Amino acid sequence: MRIGLIGTGRIGTFHAAALSRHREVGSLVVADTDAARAAHVADRTGSTAAPSVDEIFSWGVDAVVIASATSAHADLISRAARAGLPAFCEKPIALDLKGTLSALKEVDSAGTVLQLGFMRRFDAGYGAARDLVRSGALGRLHTVRAITSDPAPPAPEYLPLSGGLYRDCLVHDFDIMRWVTGREVVEVYATGSDAGPPMFRAAGDIDTAAAVLTLDDGTLATATATRCNGAGYDVRMELAGEVDQFAVGLDDRTPITSTEPKGPPRCDNPWPGFLERFAPAYEAELDAFIRVVGGELENPCDGHEALHALRIAEACELSRLEHRPVRLDEIPGG
Repeated sequence: MRIGLIGTGRIGTFHAAALSRHREVGSLVVADTDAARAAHVADRTGSTAAPSVDEIFSWGVDAVVIASATSAHADLISRAARAGLPAFCEKPIALDLKGTLSALKEVDSAGTVLQLGFMRRFDAGYGAARDLVRSGALGRLHTVRAITSDPAPPAPEYLPLSGGLYRDCLVHDFDIMRWVTGREVVEVYATGSDAGPPMFRAAGDIDTAAAVLTLDDGTLATATATRCNGAGYDVRMELAGEVDQFAVGLDDRTPITSTEPKGPPRCDNPWPGFLERFAPAYEAELDAFIRVVGGELENPCDGHEALHALRIAEACELSRLEHRPVRLDEIPGG
């Protein structure tokens, strides 16, 4: 199988290494707007560097993996659809609903495959939680708590391009909440703080956020995120039911210290970031994509799943700005 990879930044470099090792990938072509960076990654992974992104669509690849800058996602998805190529794309499809809906229309019209990179769906802990919810082991699920905490803020120039904390970061929590519980969000109430580094205020963004979400069966959920968690990278989910309670992401690298005399010992080796924490999940989602392209597997996360998560993020941003609860049926695209 011949795969074209677009984008050789941090996540693109990781994907290039994973794809170059995959047993079903006989040839990998990489491209980037920075041709020198693409050539460097190609040299490291034994792949071929294309002179530009255009060659990805003319050199006879069987599928495309999109790990470019977010602003290019929608156009590249549309190009892949028009070329009849299956595509894997890092989230999001676009930073707004209009761009997302336009790209999805192209994919639906072409009848091609679009798999979105919500890697938490391929993490062992979240998969086990999903199975437990469906088995009835928790009894009636009444509370879900989701946490995403980055150890340090991104570069200042990234913030105006990110879409904001809800769309860029918490969108993962919104997607995995739907996937684990099997329920839909019907209403949100969200707030945020820009009290941290001044670059957030300059970008019109927030560094810390909290949202209360009501699911369609009455389950209540909270989702919190921050860019300023100095203890380390912390991503968890707690699911509480009438019978039992379980946690995802609670291990010996969780950067949290108990104040109890008999609590667990202090973590001295916390997760430094998302690539380290979710490395197996990133590889698993690409393996799933290769199997989808090969006709062995149904698409585990199509583009419309990304639309659902984005609509929740949009509702949270509207709630934050207008200081009110927002129902999901207020957000277009449902």
